[in-house]
Amino acid sequence: MLHQIGRKLRIQINLFSGELSAGLGKVTSRFVEEMIYGICASGSVLLSEVARALEEPIEMHATHKRLSANLSNGKIERTIAKSVLAMGAKRIKKDTLLIVDPSDITKKYARKMEYLAEVRDASEKKIGDGYWLCEVVGCEHGKHEITPLAQILWSQKAPDFVSENTQILSLVDTVLSATEHRGILVYDRGGDRREFLIPWTQDARVRYLVRQRGDRHLLYNGMLQAAETLANMCKTPYAESIVKEVNGKEKYYFIDFGFVPVRLPEVPDRPLWLVVVKGFGNRPMMLLTTEPMRRNRTVLWWAVEAYLTRWRVEDTIRFIKQSYDLENVRVLTYQRLKNLVTLLLAVSYFTAAWIGSKSKLKILMMHGFKAAKRIFGVPDFKYYALSDGMKHILSRTKRLTRSHCQGLAPPLPELPLFD
Repeated sequence: MLHQIGRKLRIQINLFSGELSAGLGKVTSRFVEEMIYGICASGSVLLSEVARALEEPIEMHATHKRLSANLSNGKIERTIAKSVLAMGAKRIKKDTLLIVDPSDITKKYARKMEYLAEVRDASEKKIGDGYWLCEVVGCEHGKHEITPLAQILWSQKAPDFVSENTQILSLVDTVLSATEHRGILVYDRGGDRREFLIPWTQDARVRYLVRQRGDRHLLYNGMLQAAETLANMCKTPYAESIVKEVNGKEKYYFIDFGFVPVRLPEVPDRPLWLVVVKGFGNRPMMLLTTEPMRRNRTVLWWAVEAYLTRWRVEDTIRFIKQSYDLENVRVLTYQRLKNLVTLLLAVSYFTAAWIGSKSKLKILMMHGFKAAKRIFGVPDFKYYALSDGMKHILSRTKRLTRSHCQGLAPPLPELPLFD
């Protein structure tokens, strides 16, 4: 059974990588397939681990050297990013949440990596060397399933760098263009910038839910007032209790919430709403949104739960970094690093969407979870277990080349299991 599932999984990797690398040459397409397979099979982005997973009948050093040489091709980043976004955009509905999440890769001990720059290490809460990341993930309201859409890496020391705002706005514009402006942007407090809110509010096609710092002034009844002042005076007639997992332990919150109709001073023609949530801390949580609010518990709870869904997607960042050892990446050139991050985006899409979205692949997922040998069961964020399961299965079955898969695919009786 393990061999059969492994063979099916390998065929799916070949099908996926073939669609992913459309437009690239034969050699580069083969390289993309090898990297997708190698990262899945080894559970690592380290080229030495990928080379070991490929099990080629040559010295591993030669395989490593070939992979490194191919990884410098600038077309890889552009082609794969475009392909993943095109696939993912088809899954985005009118009200799908588009969660924008900036993060970083910290390289504490690196010295020779190209364009190393200062970043804020979120885990240790201090400044260190590394690179900035930003990703956009699609997620349905109140659910756990995700669709990785786009991801970008940059360094402020790179010659093509303009500004952080430019990088993020460009990424968001690319995603919205691909989805034909379907979806609602959800951003944490970092999204409360004039550079973001003004153009997004001016464009009637853009819908958003952005957490406020509290110091922004908004128009209320024709007068400018600080968001936190409005939040403190806001009536919160609705209440709810929620549970959040913090450091592996459940923490209960009793919250109450309400809203205030406001407008952005720079764009006074478009109505906005400030959703106020009290109970998470000493200060109220403030969510500025384009979505119409009214005195209705269900409508208001939608906005609160949309932001809580963003909390869950933080697991996505940990999934990508931890499952594939991203923080330990060791390529020296900037282009290789950007290509590797884009390949990892493709792997996360394969794991989360290509497999997870197909109902007939639930059998594969069950075996993947079993292979992961989880002691305490499968967590809600099941991609951890699925990633481990694929690594277990692929490491114990023989690799099939693309030509083998093309030759085997039509007569295999098991293939109807896959859409």
